[in-house]
Amino acid sequence: MYLKLKFSTLLLGCFSIISCAQSKNEIIPESYIAYKTSEEIKIDGDETDVSWSKVAWSDSFIDIEGVKKPTYKTQIKMLWDETYFYVLAKLEEPHVWGDIKEHDAIVFYNNDFEVFIDPDGDTHNYYELEMNALNTTWDLFISKPYREGNVVLNDWNVTGLKSAVKVNGTLNNSKDIDKGWVIELAIPWAAYKTSYFEKNVPIDKFWRVNFSRVNWNFEIIDGKYERKKDAEDNFLPENNWVWSPTGVINMHEPEKWGYVYFSSKKVGEKDSFNIPQDEKIKWELYKLHRAQKVYFEKHQSYAKSIDSLTTVSIIVDHKTLKPLIENHSTGYNLTIISPFSNKTLIVKEDGKFISK
Repeated sequence: MYLKLKFSTLLLGCFSIISCAQSKNEIIPESYIAYKTSEEIKIDGDETDVSWSKVAWSDSFIDIEGVKKPTYKTQIKMLWDETYFYVLAKLEEPHVWGDIKEHDAIVFYNNDFEVFIDPDGDTHNYYELEMNALNTTWDLFISKPYREGNVVLNDWNVTGLKSAVKVNGTLNNSKDIDKGWVIELAIPWAAYKTSYFEKNVPIDKFWRVNFSRVNWNFEIIDGKYERKKDAEDNFLPENNWVWSPTGVINMHEPEKWGYVYFSSKKVGEKDSFNIPQDEKIKWELYKLHRAQKVYFEKHQSYAKSIDSLTTVSIIVDHKTLKPLIENHSTGYNLTIISPFSNKTLIVKEDGKFISK
């Protein structure tokens, strides 16, 4: 319910013609190789563990639409072992503040850091974890994106989560200037058992993951930080800075999230990861899916031909794709047979992805 308030406007851009989405400004998801650590990581918000020093920081976060440089820098690192998925986040911030202390409260009403994870990449049954500078957490299980009419389980918990925050400065002190805050997480693999994948630990496989930072304009009232309001007493919009931009002000488009590849190689070794070609085909299917939604909104029926959704050829790695629409009594299937794997790739009317 609360996330609908946060992302109530679904900005889809050029709906009826996909050519605009295939422009030179098309956003390509970020990727990161998470290496295996044999060292015990102490979750204290301090990056002094040897393993952290041996892996690279991600590129700096960018505005969620992918068009603006954020005011303050944010970067992440990732590791894993047989029990946990580790995340280290460094957030530059001259005024570190927060006042929400209750678990599962609406944490993004403070400046916060957010983790989104879709283990099997079908855009359904994914997870969100938010936390503020007080180390207050909000964890949710989301059945499917809001555009599809979903169910949010607010009573789902990341059982066994270890989290810590270290403030490089003074928390809630409006009289000084801080450097920022560091978040360290150990997320147990066992927390993701409600999704369907072959093993709890995705060794040499990737998950779709994204990270977001909500940052509010503030004012100081009686020495306390408050979200800033306009002349009509409405809160000013938040800034959304993310690892892998979605191109719209909406984190809940999992098909656009980044790729985290969990390498079997140990920290200090080298590995490589390239986004699979079938994943690129999936991006094209979801462009058609989003166009179908807009077509339905306009015509109160689904398009029966691809030509009604796009006027351009769909090409992936120099291969021209031939998408098909199969209409049926409850909706449709969008299908492409991959020229790379020969698999049949499908996006259903509810947005669920299937590969067979």
